[in-house]
Amino acid sequence: MAESLQELGEHIAAATAGAVGAVQVRLDELMLETTPEKVVDLLTFLRDDERCLFKQLVDVCGVDWPDREKRFDVVYNLLSLKHNRRIRVKVATDEATPVPSAAAVFSSAGWFEREAYDLYGIWFAGHPDLRRILTDYGFEGHPLRKDFPLTGFVEVRWDDVQRRVVYEPVKLTQEFRKFDFLSPWEGAPRILPGDEKAEQKDKAS
Repeated sequence: MAESLQELGEHIAAATAGAVGAVQVRLDELMLETTPEKVVDLLTFLRDDERCLFKQLVDVCGVDWPDREKRFDVVYNLLSLKHNRRIRVKVATDEATPVPSAAAVFSSAGWFEREAYDLYGIWFAGHPDLRRILTDYGFEGHPLRKDFPLTGFVEVRWDDVQRRVVYEPVKLTQEFRKFDFLSPWEGAPRILPGDEKAEQKDKAS
């Protein structure tokens, strides 16, 4: 399996004139690395070439590496029903450099790219309708970035006086936060249910 995948990767790299930067076989799956300038051409080749025929774009997702200069990976997962194979294509980019949209090659890319934009802030140039898809109207930031605070920036509640949903800045009141790091099974200041039986057994022995 690994040898045939490696051979396929070499065929793709040779046929796409420098579009493939690296070829790897991991977990019985072929992975290719490319650049934003070459990704659309590479995806088109993978869809149409007779040895590939990856006709289905299963997913487009983002990965955040905040310590890296190009902090985002855009990952395309493709499936060939004809050859019963999967392939993964990775593109590295930063917050300012857009990746060309693959919506013209695979229609399913439209919503996947909107999700990556919404959750990571990755821009896709030429997308027909690049707007948020999961978060609410007026949402600030991108919640799957690793530097996004766990509490978020705003909290939502229903206001009975205004009779509408209200957005307010997150407030963490320190005096009401209790930090008790004791396990409920160790060091508890009270007798837990069942402990009295253990004590009686110790006394009997």
